[in-house]
Amino acid sequence: MSIEAVIWDFGGVFTTSPFEAFNRYESERGLPRDFIRTVNSTNPHSNAWAMFECSRIDAREFDTRFLEESTALGHPVRGADILPLLSGDLRPRMVQALLACKERFKVGCITNNVIHGHGPVMAGNADGARRADDVMRHFDAIIESSKTGIRKPDPRIYVMMCERLEVAPNSCVYLDDLGINCKPAAQLGMTAIKVISEDQALADLETATGLRLR
Repeated sequence: MSIEAVIWDFGGVFTTSPFEAFNRYESERGLPRDFIRTVNSTNPHSNAWAMFECSRIDAREFDTRFLEESTALGHPVRGADILPLLSGDLRPRMVQALLACKERFKVGCITNNVIHGHGPVMAGNADGARRADDVMRHFDAIIESSKTGIRKPDPRIYVMMCERLEVAPNSCVYLDDLGINCKPAAQLGMTAIKVISEDQALADLETATGLRLR
């Protein structure tokens, strides 16, 4: 089936990966590399991160729970210290690719995000929220974990997007920086692209869509 829609993650796709900021934080504080990712991946369906992204707890409770979980794993880290790390640098070439795709296809965004400050945002601070808004206005449909109470990699969130865009999964391309989130998209029949770098992602997207993006 020909491509009808391109569906995007936000953080780590349109912005540099928050994992880079996590690693800097860990290095500055003498923590093991990827410790924050370890906390986030321990009990991934019920930990503080998962609960916060589904709006089942607020920022204050996230701060407390993340501290408890990180302490149990050997290194106390406050959740409040993690939120500012979520805002990466915008990738202009990815935004241009979005605009090019929008001229030919339907475009959607599925993002695991959190309510921080006055509303749901794709990034962890006010500046990140403004940058996100500039990009998000171009999408035909947006699904946010903080509003739906469902987060990737739950297959239901991908099906919801297909329903909103009125397309079949096998007519979609899906981009995400996490393999765990690409897997259910691929299982549904989407052409899944794991974003490792801008050049690689744009090359793979060119192959999938037939567009010239570089």
